Amino acid sequence: MAIQVGDTIPESTLTYAPYNPENPDACSLPQLLKTHEAFKGKKVVLFAVPGAFTPTCSENHMPEYVKDVADIKSKGVDIVACVASNDPFVMDAWGKTYSVKDSILMLSDANGEFGAAMGLVNDGTKNRMGPIRLARFAMIIDDLKVVYLGVEPGRDVTVSGAPAVVAKL
Repeated sequence: MAIQVGDTIPESTLTYAPYNPENPDACSLPQLLKTHEAFKGKKVVLFAVPGAFTPTCSENHMPEYVKDVADIKSKGVDIVACVASNDPFVMDAWGKTYSVKDSILMLSDANGEFGAAMGLVNDGTKNRMGPIRLARFAMIIDDLKVVYLGVEPGRDVTVSGAPAVVAKL
């Protein structure tokens, strides 16, 4: 069963490569992010994509968040994060293509553990993308509780895109 509004997000460990302003073109060593430690007491907008550099994710999903990240944070959001089924190096490179620096936290759920714990994964084998891919979704998390969840049935970004999330803030 998939996570629902009112549920607590699962305790999980994701990875990310922190932005390094002293050497912005290099990829930092991946760091661990424990969801309950990082998100406790914070308001978080978390959006998920099946894969970095994929057409819908790159053309529709990410650009909206890059454009609206300041507006989102102005509404009391502490962290805006993107999570995908890619490794932290790919997520870092994808963030660099959009110059997100540290405005959007680029998280990796390469093993699919976080997505699976939430019931928000799809089988990507028919598209030759591997057996575990995150579903396309967005959620607003307030002190570990899901207060908004928009899961897309396909390639649309109507309930998981930045405008939908901004409207719910």
